[in-house]
Amino acid sequence: MTLVKLSIKNWAEDDRPREKMLAPGARALSDAELLAIILGSGSREESAVELARRILSSVDNDLNLLGRCSTSDFMQFKGVGEAKAVNMVAVAELGRRRKEQEPQKRAQIRMSKDVADIMKPILQDIPIEEFWVLLLNQKNAVIRKVRISSGGIAGTSVDVRLVLKYAIESFATAIILCHNHPSGNIKPSTQDIELTSKINEAARVMDIRVLDHIIIAHDAYCSFSDECINY
Repeated sequence: MTLVKLSIKNWAEDDRPREKMLAPGARALSDAELLAIILGSGSREESAVELARRILSSVDNDLNLLGRCSTSDFMQFKGVGEAKAVNMVAVAELGRRRKEQEPQKRAQIRMSKDVADIMKPILQDIPIEEFWVLLLNQKNAVIRKVRISSGGIAGTSVDVRLVLKYAIESFATAIILCHNHPSGNIKPSTQDIELTSKINEAARVMDIRVLDHIIIAHDAYCSFSDECINY
């Protein structure tokens, strides 16, 4: 009986490295599968994963030793040309630089002014209304800030599902909503309060806290929390 060599495209979807990266995430992949994604392809005789396993075996599956390999070391393996070897050395170099780099200190939110200081430079002078969300970790440090929508002078449409999507993807435990009023009026509208209530209700289901909603109007701001606006 003749054995037919299957390429990765012929594997079950659950066994393909790229599909696994997109679904469960990178943590679900083995070292060989991650290396196979960097390689991109194998050869006629072996798949990218099998080639990756062979490369890892040559360094006793030690990632530190793998990171010291040169392009010429990688090119000794059949199926690894100059382009693939350069890719692997480049990835290793990025890993080294990440270790050397000091972690960037995240801004921690203690009061509404902290939010205003972050968002005023972005929102205070623009002529259209934009809606942003600050994603926070358990220590109320900002993971990232995301623009959800951009509209006209009088308002902008906000999709609650999109707010929660970003929060969930970033593993945020709390969020702060923020938008601007180009008119200069910092008073929240009925629509502002209703939207905040809607987002708060949806976030509560996902165990995500809505800490505040800040409205920026030129050089001033209004905090729902400071003003005890119920939502």
